[in-house]
Amino acid sequence: MKRVYLDAATSMPTMEAVVKEMLPYMTENYGNPSSIHEMGRFPRDGMERSRKEVADLISAKPEEIIFTSGATESINLALRGTLPFAKERKKIMISKICHRSVRATATALKTSGHDLEFLPIDKFGMIDVERSSGIIDNGTSIVSIPFASNEVGTLQPVREISRISKDAGALLHIDLTMSAFQVPFDVTDVDVDLATISSPDLMGPKGMGALYVRNGTRITSLLQGGGQERGLRSGSENVPGMVGMGAAARIAKERMEETSQGLIDLRDHLINGLTEIPHSNLNGHPTERLPNNANVRFEFVEGESMLLMLDMNGVSIATGSACAQKTLEASKTLLAMGLKHEEAHGSLMFTLGPYNTMSDVNHVTGIMAEIVDELRSMSPTFNKE
Repeated sequence: MKRVYLDAATSMPTMEAVVKEMLPYMTENYGNPSSIHEMGRFPRDGMERSRKEVADLISAKPEEIIFTSGATESINLALRGTLPFAKERKKIMISKICHRSVRATATALKTSGHDLEFLPIDKFGMIDVERSSGIIDNGTSIVSIPFASNEVGTLQPVREISRISKDAGALLHIDLTMSAFQVPFDVTDVDVDLATISSPDLMGPKGMGALYVRNGTRITSLLQGGGQERGLRSGSENVPGMVGMGAAARIAKERMEETSQGLIDLRDHLINGLTEIPHSNLNGHPTERLPNNANVRFEFVEGESMLLMLDMNGVSIATGSACAQKTLEASKTLLAMGLKHEEAHGSLMFTLGPYNTMSDVNHVTGIMAEIVDELRSMSPTFNKE
């Protein structure tokens, strides 16, 4: 059976070239980088080289990069670590298109006396700039938005939200988890205080991430210990992971233009094929979207049923937000966009990787048409139409 993987938003393989660069730091250069002897110098050099490679991906300075265990820790450090300096500013602003880790962290902070408000979005899953300008004010401590929706793929007006946040004196955190591999971002071009980057979403090793902290941004640590990572992330450094993330960031930057164009060609072909199925529609913005994302809703059928039948036919995809498929509740993003519950439940998220081919796309669109026809033939709702 042909197996096709279109679930890149939840996991991608680590590039072989990345693994090759990591191996010496597991078996040869295994010293503690905090040591002053020669066996500590080699891993320290590798660690700092990797910090620069991650910084170069977003045009940051190496000292502005803090290595973490992943995007979730970076998000927690960004939100929790800056609030002690917010003083009388008690309002946290996020959007309903934010990843679940952002929503969960911001919601938890309500118990420590902070207020949580959501930036409005439109029918495409894009933050409404005009309405947001009346919500972000001098009582706002931090604004956190994604560069692109991890679910429907819509690119966000980060430059406009940055301007509004700076005018209000609020910090701005950008989640680059879904976008850093395929869409360029420059912290010298957009006024941003903090930014999250995920290693596995760069096709680097899992269990690694980074937080960009602009020089001068006041932030405190979540963990107490040996004071590694400028005192912001104590604990023995995962040097092989850092080296792997640095290599992945370097390769991603070198290949981004080529990778993005290849993904766009596949994505558009996939969207066209899927939306040719009757009563099927694209979720998210038709053009301002991630190169690899195709989120489509199929009326009169349930997403879980389609997912299971696709899996039986060798196709792996997702029904909702990456990393949040353990619950059967309707997507908060799709509901906030104005979709009905049954429309949200009938949506599937197809996300491509650079390893996918046009043959994969044609295979999936053909199988998808058969599955939808079969499920609708059993649907009393569809039969009444």
